[in-house]
Amino acid sequence: MARIAERCAAAALGLLAVFSLRAATPADYVAAVTRARAERVEQLTQVDGYLALTASGWLQPGANSVGSAADNRFEVPGAPAQLGTLQLAADGQVSLRLAQTRGITIDGQPASTVSALRTQGPDGKQPPTRVGFGNSYLYVIESGVQRGLRVKDNDAPLRTHFPGFDYFPIDPSWRIEADWVPFSVPHVLKIAYVTGTESDTPVAGKAVFRRDGHTYELLPIDEDGRLFFVFSDRTAGKLTYAGARFLYAAAPKDGKVLLDFNLAENPPCAITPHVVCPLAPPENRLKLPVTAGELKFRGHD
Repeated sequence: MARIAERCAAAALGLLAVFSLRAATPADYVAAVTRARAERVEQLTQVDGYLALTASGWLQPGANSVGSAADNRFEVPGAPAQLGTLQLAADGQVSLRLAQTRGITIDGQPASTVSALRTQGPDGKQPPTRVGFGNSYLYVIESGVQRGLRVKDNDAPLRTHFPGFDYFPIDPSWRIEADWVPFSVPHVLKIAYVTGTESDTPVAGKAVFRRDGHTYELLPIDEDGRLFFVFSDRTAGKLTYAGARFLYAAAPKDGKVLLDFNLAENPPCAITPHVVCPLAPPENRLKLPVTAGELKFRGHD
């Protein structure tokens, strides 16, 4: 799940509250969902989040020019016309050769002409090198054998003037207590991404629930003790984002899992083009309309 979270650039934030299995009064429940939605927006708009992204792309082997001029491989708003060149070596190491160093910083210190750049590492635990210029900074991410450029500006309009989300009406009937069915042999869930890449993720069990007299199943990914569902339904591409929605749930307890679809959220790639997200796997494409949670982001092109 760590790799999925890195590719999504936000899944590990844990933006939505997970409710206990204890029943709540209708008024308390509506207030709790409303509060969780407000907290999600508050966390999204924090400094250095993915709403600050202004440029992105995957490095090619060899030299990759960077700058604000249109003739660069990576056109970066706010950068000098010719900032420099990112060099991707055969072993995956990335270095930056600057065209000039004035006003450029490396991790807050005056830059040298040539600098080696750290990624976040395969486990996502080390801070990547920040190359600062003006109000922006760039860094390099690692995703398997790929290396990617990301640029952030905390004054980006998407962050400073985030329009918020539209939602289906809060409906307590979409707060569903599902049965947890563990697999005797772990199932491998194949996760595909909008880039065409795939990853295999072991899954320990499935959540099984009933709706309108029919039985449905969802397979989660374990994310640090929580369950993370990448799903779609018959509202996808119409009322909700076509690729998938995300849903978090607490770990199974006494053979039950609480699925609160009122907390279903847009993936980051529904909000910004600078994030790569997973698509709903076939096992999690529900053949019913889930009329709960976030609607399609109105700022999405």
